[in-house]
Amino acid sequence: MNVLGIIASGVAALFITVALAKGARRAALRPHAPDGSGGRAPRAAALRRTGGATVVLGVGTAVGGALWLGAADGTAGSVAGLLAGAGIVAALGLVHDLKPFRAALRLPVQTAAAVLVVCLAGLSPAAGVLAVLWIVLVTNAFALLDHADGLLTTVGLVTAAGLLACAALGGDLALTLLPATLAAGLAGFLLHNWHPARLRLGASGAQFTGFALAASGALIQEAAPSGRAAWAALPVLATVALADTALVLISRRRAARSLLCDTDDHIAHRLRRVRVTVPGTAVLLALWAAVPVTTATLVYAELLHPAFLLLPPAGSVAAVFVLLRIPAYTPPRTAPSRTAARRTAAPTTGAAVPSAAPAPGVAGPAPGKGAPSGTARTAAGHPTVPPPPTGRSAAGVAAERN
Repeated sequence: MNVLGIIASGVAALFITVALAKGARRAALRPHAPDGSGGRAPRAAALRRTGGATVVLGVGTAVGGALWLGAADGTAGSVAGLLAGAGIVAALGLVHDLKPFRAALRLPVQTAAAVLVVCLAGLSPAAGVLAVLWIVLVTNAFALLDHADGLLTTVGLVTAAGLLACAALGGDLALTLLPATLAAGLAGFLLHNWHPARLRLGASGAQFTGFALAASGALIQEAAPSGRAAWAALPVLATVALADTALVLISRRRAARSLLCDTDDHIAHRLRRVRVTVPGTAVLLALWAAVPVTTATLVYAELLHPAFLLLPPAGSVAAVFVLLRIPAYTPPRTAPSRTAARRTAAPTTGAAVPSAAPAPGVAGPAPGKGAPSGTARTAAGHPTVPPPPTGRSAAGVAAERN
């Protein structure tokens, strides 16, 4: 496959994704009949949630057209298996977007799709097992990043650009097909996913993006020349996604919360607590992802020593420990103590009822007659019972009366 074919496939993916996303956005913004509870229209909410299907269709159409034209040459089987596996997890995510189900049910399907990619690529059994585990892990790690506007789109775009550069440096241009079209499709979708987002990637687009990036990295690593440090460089590309996953797992483990119950404890949520805006969060994580992507690409190109690959993971570990200090869960409300309640409660013994205006049509006592002017009065204008004199308690006065 030549460079012009890759460029043409990327341009096709870009225009198809933009056209489909624009149509989905218009359909989502079109007024619909609201649901019974008076909320938003369910059809519009479903269209926003399934916006990632436009990326799947745009990238899939571009890659499928290139394969049909014979652009992949001898590695058509590997690219076709990669596209088929990504399409399987995307279909599973679309079902989840329309009718949510347990996250644990995704793992068997993701594993089967990864096995399909490994088998069609012809990997050895040992390398195949490692590749399957890596693909499933990275797929779910990238899918977890879809919790803020433009976040997964920007991080996925930067990561796809790094994979594209590594595949081009490796000499196998056929493996650049999916990263190139994926980067173009995400760039087109970002126009509608930037804050305030009109469309979301959803489970369909998020799992498709994560699976395509993970599987492409595994195939590029397998096809890399022996002299390059691909075994260490390519895994570094997923540093941000793995850091977010580690942050979530550690936080929920410390708080004794369910690991599968999604809450506001991701990187973007913690940055929002320290007053970082939503667009600022997307830009910040894109720059964070650019550091390991650039380092890994330079190491893969043999322009840097492999020891430099230790810097991005070390910095990410330090960032995770710093983010753990930002509270992610709202502390439970506790009832006030008895001492605080006594301090805040108004005293009732010996307190005079504040004076009130006389009722309409009832004249109050004239000044200088009846009760003293400083005595509190009831709503009818009558003076209240004065408190017991100083030195005698209320119990003593009651005993004298009896």
